Amino acid sequence: MRVYPDSAGDEMPAAPGALLDLLQVAAVVLDAEGQIVLWSPEAERLLGYTAEEALGQRADHFLVSSAQRHRGRELFAQVRSGTRWAGVFPLCHKDGTEHPVEFRTMRLDDSRGEVHMLGLATDARTVRGVERDLALSHILVEQTPVGIAVFDTRLRWVGCNPALERLNGLTESALVGHRLGEVLPGLDTRTIEERMRRVLETGEPLLDQQTIGYTEAGTGERAFSESYHRIADARGRVLGLAMAIIDVTERQQAASEVVRAREQLAVIADAGVRIGSTLDLWQTARELADVTVPHLADLAAVDVLESVVAHGIVAPVMADTHVEFRALAVASGYATDAIRAADPVGQLAVYSPSRLITQCVREAEPCRVEHVDAAVMRRIARDAHAAQALREAGVHSYLAVPLRARGEVLGTLSLLRTRNERPFDDADQVLACELAARAAMCIDNARLYGRERTAALTLQRSLLPPAPARHEGLDVAARYLPALSEIGGDWYDVLPLGPGRTALVVGDVMGKGVQAAAIMGQLSAATRALTRLDLPPAELLGHLDDIMGSLGDTIATCLYAVCDLRRGRCVLSSAGHLPPVLLRPDGEAELVEVPPGAPLGVGGVDFGTVEVELAPGALLALYTDGLVENRNEPIDVGLTSLTRLLRGCRLPLERIGDMLLGALRPEPDDDVALVLVRTRA
Repeated sequence: MRVYPDSAGDEMPAAPGALLDLLQVAAVVLDAEGQIVLWSPEAERLLGYTAEEALGQRADHFLVSSAQRHRGRELFAQVRSGTRWAGVFPLCHKDGTEHPVEFRTMRLDDSRGEVHMLGLATDARTVRGVERDLALSHILVEQTPVGIAVFDTRLRWVGCNPALERLNGLTESALVGHRLGEVLPGLDTRTIEERMRRVLETGEPLLDQQTIGYTEAGTGERAFSESYHRIADARGRVLGLAMAIIDVTERQQAASEVVRAREQLAVIADAGVRIGSTLDLWQTARELADVTVPHLADLAAVDVLESVVAHGIVAPVMADTHVEFRALAVASGYATDAIRAADPVGQLAVYSPSRLITQCVREAEPCRVEHVDAAVMRRIARDAHAAQALREAGVHSYLAVPLRARGEVLGTLSLLRTRNERPFDDADQVLACELAARAAMCIDNARLYGRERTAALTLQRSLLPPAPARHEGLDVAARYLPALSEIGGDWYDVLPLGPGRTALVVGDVMGKGVQAAAIMGQLSAATRALTRLDLPPAELLGHLDDIMGSLGDTIATCLYAVCDLRRGRCVLSSAGHLPPVLLRPDGEAELVEVPPGAPLGVGGVDFGTVEVELAPGALLALYTDGLVENRNEPIDVGLTSLTRLLRGCRLPLERIGDMLLGALRPEPDDDVALVLVRTRA
């Protein structure tokens, strides 16, 4: 007998009659003459006649139509002779219709030797429906790819279908009677049984519950979706619960890949914003290291060839040769002593040919070690102490990718994993190469820019005059401060004209880099040559304007002043340049209102002049716009600040120059040229 547990967990016989109740089986007994002698209530429900109406009636006249009467008598005689018969026979209902009735008939003998016939009958259509439902249920359970499990109230296996046998790698006979953890210890049985108890207690089903673990099928870690519902009989008594189980490993992996792809796209987008914010090689390396942790690695280091850092060139890396690297950046996704195992930032390191970082640069290919062992660790770490620190930190996977730009390898990005248990794979390598390529281009731009900036600055400084501290009757101080980014075309000059007369020049070529410095050099040379002719300032600027037209499609501003100490006067002319500041002996400072004029290179314009008194002890300050111009403020603010700083100032000229640069442009974003002259008594 099939047994089910009761609510207390004790086994007891299953409730009888559930299927018979569904079928409503009627019992009818006929005597040897075919008269109805017994009539059950189910017979009344089946055919509509009460017992009083049916008892004593001949069945062949009472229940069988005239068309079926002959066949009915044959079947009656057949059963009376002792032959069992089963099948469908139409009977008349009280409402006048015929109903197909499923029969099971047999002969009965009583103690007096009299013969009777027992007929068990039910509606044939109901029987066909039950048979169909049972067959369909069997097919679904046996053939469905969904695993189905049944448990009793003590959470013991009662049964499972073939699909679940395949998922578990165990037959039904190996499961029945056992708890889940006894046969499938690789699953999170504690969580699963908590769900079971909840469903048994509340009766509320649980749908699509996730479980990850191992079964005896031996297919590795799998992901399952489980749905639970309670089972009860017709009277509501709890018999246990059932589970429907689907292997969703592929779906889980696909979802994980989508999430991972989104994370990688986010990292790439972040890199596009953060990497290359400046043309500074060191800053770019720090940005690259910071982007990679903790999304891609737990530890990251950026090392660049020393030839790139020191000289702006890429030295070839030959086989079996040591390579010099400069550590530019190190980053960690969390606080760890393992970061000390990396080469200190700024330190020069010489790597042997066997080191993985050297191999990566030499071959211009990524170097990935999914599982780091002791031998590989010696090829990663700089020495035994560093190797020990990395082992203690739990480094288990390593990836180095080349920083490659314009066909040349500039250095490497080295990545290590400690807390992230997943080893580096193809997707990680693709992402790391993408980040390295972006950073390498920025690093190469910084390298090329650095070379150009160095060349421009060298050219600029070589063309600027070493301003003497004293001229006849004048104390002189001059400053040139290059921009932190691109070098411009600012210049100055102090030129003697004769007894008591000195020319002062300040100019600014529009543009940046070597080209601006070269044009500045030509203008400076032309100015010196024209100064020897002792031309008036406006006429000299006119000649410079003509020369500027032959130097290319660019313009320049210029302020030219001639100080005549014998007359105590100064004549000034401007080609679109900012006005100088005159600090009088009494301490008052003001901007000299010079006719502005058009910049050199515009062509076809006249330049005006202004003459100011230059008393003994007066100070004249000439400068370029880099001293006073701020992109976030009107230029009048800078001019006012300059005038205010000079007002009442009695410091030596050199200290005044330092004071002005420190107050107005501690970190200039444009070149600054400054000339200070003070008349002596």
